[in-house]
Amino acid sequence: MLRDHPGRGRRAVAAALGCALCAVALTACSDSEDNSSSPSRTPRSPDAASFSGLAPSAMASRAASAIASAKASASAAASSARARASEFEASVDAQIARGSATAEKELKDVEGRGNAVSEVGIKGLPRNETSGLLGVMVTVTNKTGTKASYAVQIDFDDQSGKAVETRFLSVEDLDPGEKQQPIVFSRQAGDAQLTPRLAKAQRY
Repeated sequence: MLRDHPGRGRRAVAAALGCALCAVALTACSDSEDNSSSPSRTPRSPDAASFSGLAPSAMASRAASAIASAKASASAAASSARARASEFEASVDAQIARGSATAEKELKDVEGRGNAVSEVGIKGLPRNETSGLLGVMVTVTNKTGTKASYAVQIDFDDQSGKAVETRFLSVEDLDPGEKQQPIVFSRQAGDAQLTPRLAKAQRY
């Protein structure tokens, strides 16, 4: 028959308490290590400044609108440039027409070849430099001691020597010793066999 020993019971209780305390200590250490190795992070709200405020479809629409606007501006600029070029060309044509009318009027009553043939020279231009057109450079030099204007008549002769086209030009207000070199073009077909000729030159 077994006897109960008071000392043995107390030792068992003490051992049980010791195991429990060790378990608590181990749990505390484990929690400490977990906290140090993987600290918990507080969630942050996303930076609102990085948002565009537009849905992807709205952003694409705005980009397409910007591209269309840029194309429209470029087209308008090109149209404006063409308009200015046309205006300039029209202005030049009008100036040439006025000069031609002035020269024709000055030469109308001139007898012979005029008083300024020695101050005017002509030179044909290569067709590869004039897009196939028959062009003539007219050199007018004021060899007098006063300011002067000049009316010039250029005839384009065919192979028989007959003038088939006449062009007039006016060079105005040349100072003494000054020179100008306007260019005259024939209106005939580019393949026409014509020879330019200085018909008249009058200083006035």
